[in-house]
Amino acid sequence: MTDPEPRAFLRRLFQAALDAADPALVVPPHLPRPPRGRTVVLGAGKASAAMAAAVEANWPAGRLDDLSGLVVTRYGHGTDCRRIEIVEAAHPVPDPAGLRAAERVLELARDAGPEDLVLCLISGGGSALLSLPAPGLTLADKQGVSHALLRCGATISEMNCLRKHLSAIKGGRLAAAAAPARVLTLLISDVPGDDPATIASGPTVPDPTSFAEARAVLERYGITPPDAVRRHLEAAEDESPKPGDPRLAGAETVMVARPAGSLDAAAEAARAAGAEVRILGDDLEGEARDLGRQQAEEALGLLPVDRPLVLLSGGETTVTMTGKGRGGRNAEYLLGLTLAAAGNPRLHAIACDTDGIDGSEDNAGALSGPDSLRRARDLGLDPEACLAGHDSYGFFQALGDLVVTGATLTNVNDFRAILLLPK
Repeated sequence: MTDPEPRAFLRRLFQAALDAADPALVVPPHLPRPPRGRTVVLGAGKASAAMAAAVEANWPAGRLDDLSGLVVTRYGHGTDCRRIEIVEAAHPVPDPAGLRAAERVLELARDAGPEDLVLCLISGGGSALLSLPAPGLTLADKQGVSHALLRCGATISEMNCLRKHLSAIKGGRLAAAAAPARVLTLLISDVPGDDPATIASGPTVPDPTSFAEARAVLERYGITPPDAVRRHLEAAEDESPKPGDPRLAGAETVMVARPAGSLDAAAEAARAAGAEVRILGDDLEGEARDLGRQQAEEALGLLPVDRPLVLLSGGETTVTMTGKGRGGRNAEYLLGLTLAAAGNPRLHAIACDTDGIDGSEDNAGALSGPDSLRRARDLGLDPEACLAGHDSYGFFQALGDLVVTGATLTNVNDFRAILLLPK
C-alpha cells in the first residue's frame, strides 16, 4: 500500500467517493438542449444548489436570459447562482422556510407552458426541504410525524411513503402540476436501490404506494399521529399520481450519480494503492450498531491477509433512539464495529455520510483503529455505555477521531470502509 498511514488512506478513499458524485462533474453530461420557450429550474435536496450552479455554468451563454428557477437546500449547503434562486431551509425536520419555498416551487411549475422545459434537480434531503402539507394539514402536523419517524427506526422507504401521503407536492404531484410542459429530472440517489420514487419522496415520478400503506407504517411503529393526520390518512382522498397517469406521460428521469458509482471510485483508488477490494453492497440497511458488529465479525473472519484488503459498503442504516446521546448512524455503526473488533491490531475503519453531516451533528462520521478502545478507557470513557446511550459522537469527539468536512454539496448516502492489514 503506497500510503503507510491507515487513517490518511481511509480518508483518501472517502474523498474519492465524494469526487465521483460532485455535481460539477456529473450534471453537465446530462443537460438537455434549451427548449423553444423558457427553462424553469426547480429542485430540492442537499446537492440541489450545487446542481443548479452546474446548470448555470454549462448552459449556453446565448440562452441564459431564458433560464430561471428556484431550488431549496439545507442550511449551509447553498451556493452562489445568478439566474436560479437558492433558498435554504431546515433538515431533517421541516421548517417554515421550506414550506414557503415549496409553495413557490409549485407555483412556478403550474406557470410553465407547453413550450417550456421544467428542469428538476433532486437529491437526498428533498423530502424535508420541499415540505408542503396536504390540504387540511399544518407544518406542525408534519413536524410531529417527522420527529416520530426519525426516532423509531423506520426505513427511508417507509418514511417517504408516509411523507408522500401528507404532501401537496411529493409523490409525482410536482410533475403533474407542470403538465403539459416537458419535465426532465436529474437525480442524485441517496437511497438503497436507487428508486426514483423514493429519492426525496419522488416529487416528479409516479407513486406506487397508497394511503393504506402509509397508515400501515404508523401502525407498524406504534406512532400516534396528530388528529388531523389520522383523519387525512383515513379519508384517503386525492391519491398521488400512479404509473400511467397521463399528466406524467412527458416526464423523464435521469440518474446522474448513485452510491454504487462512489464505491467503485473508492475501490479504484484502493487498488491503485496496492490493496485488494471487496464491495459488500451499496444498499445495506438495518440497525446501525448491528451492522457494525456484523461487518466487524465478517472482517475478522478474513484474517490473516497477505496484502491490504479493503471492504467497502454503502446504504442507509437506522438508529432506534432510546437515549438522549449525540451521534448519527455512521458514528453509531462505527462504535458497534469498534467494540466487536476488540482492539484487533490489523483492523482500521471509517464511516461517513457523503453529505458531510452525520445525523444532526457537525461531523460527516468518524475513524476507528486498533487503539480506539484503549485510548477511550484511558480517558475514562465507557464505550458500552456510550453505545447504549447513543452517544457515539461524544465517544469519537473525545478521541479526536471525528471526520469533519463541512457540507460536501452532494449526497450519495453512507460510505463505509474497513481496512485489514497484513502482519
